Amino acid sequence: MVVENGRIVEIGRRTPPGAVEQDLGDALLIPGLVNAHTHLEFSSLKKRLGKPGISLPEWVRLVIGQRPTSRQVDKAVAAGLQQSVQAGVTTVADICRLPSNAYADAAVCPRSVLMQESIGYSQARAASALSAAKQGLEELGAASQRADGRVSLGVSPHAPYTVSPHLIRELVSLASERRLPVALHLAESPEELELMNSGTGPFQELLEERSMWDPWSVSRGATPQDYLRILNLAPHALVVHGNYLDHASLAMMGRHADSMSLVYCPRTHSYFQHSEYPLAEALALGVRVCIGSDSLASSPDLSILSEMREVAAKHPTVSPDAILRMATHSGAEALGVNDRSGSIRPGAPADMVAVNVPGGIDGRANSLLESVLNDDQPIAGCWIGGQAVV
Repeated sequence: MVVENGRIVEIGRRTPPGAVEQDLGDALLIPGLVNAHTHLEFSSLKKRLGKPGISLPEWVRLVIGQRPTSRQVDKAVAAGLQQSVQAGVTTVADICRLPSNAYADAAVCPRSVLMQESIGYSQARAASALSAAKQGLEELGAASQRADGRVSLGVSPHAPYTVSPHLIRELVSLASERRLPVALHLAESPEELELMNSGTGPFQELLEERSMWDPWSVSRGATPQDYLRILNLAPHALVVHGNYLDHASLAMMGRHADSMSLVYCPRTHSYFQHSEYPLAEALALGVRVCIGSDSLASSPDLSILSEMREVAAKHPTVSPDAILRMATHSGAEALGVNDRSGSIRPGAPADMVAVNVPGGIDGRANSLLESVLNDDQPIAGCWIGGQAVV
């Protein structure tokens, strides 16, 4: 592979005259990894919150108590960006509650999609929450202008238990006007489905505790499909987690795979001990599935390679090449940045990761990739725009 001025210009068997050659040895060279969902503001945490199997509402209470102040956010995000790059992540979609200078100030920064988070469950708060989202986008935009063109923006109405359908519609409309991606946590837990369906349960109690409860915010009998219909109006919609999406919802996503994607966070899913993830079914229905790490509040680190290995261990019927696509090209497509991320091809930025291949493996592509997914070695090298960063 020949790289000039940060871009791939040629892939072949011969070294052009005058080129400086670098031999990586027995390694796979794959596209830079794409983390399609994370919350870098929690990257200063020393361990995950709660214990394995904790319910989502109880975990959310812990998250609220651990949220960093504005002064702490820069340090946490900087740590998360550094950890991401060291793990071979060259593109990251970060859910941003507060603006941070870390994206512009970092010595090495992955390509970043900053998703402005919005919360506003009651209908009375919709207008102020929409105004706050617009202001947040302005502040994130100011930071992105200083980040050497590697930062773009998006919006993230948080979840059905924190954002009203009315506000989600307004944010999707805003995203459509500005051609921005939208990310929504959806069908993440049984408690969320209970709140949608009957307006009762642990999330209703949590909203009541925080003076956010509005009994008229969501119609009784609501389902994830009601939210998918709203998201389908966005140019790029990311359905985050989707642990409890049923066949009809997955089929709907499959029919709209050109604009809608499912983000699977494997080790977070395992930490909460959810029922089996519907990955094989989603792929069979044509759903575009990508991979996220979530945050250090629920995952041990920000390594997408480790998430890939979790997928391989938990879903042995899913092929290695499908797992690779989930962690690279599918994530870039989901975020609308596949013109500059997620693939190795002439004309693309030279964002790449080298992973050592264990000995004794034959040279077939799937055998090599399978061996890497069954191994535990860290990455051997990482390049962003042709610059070695690991």
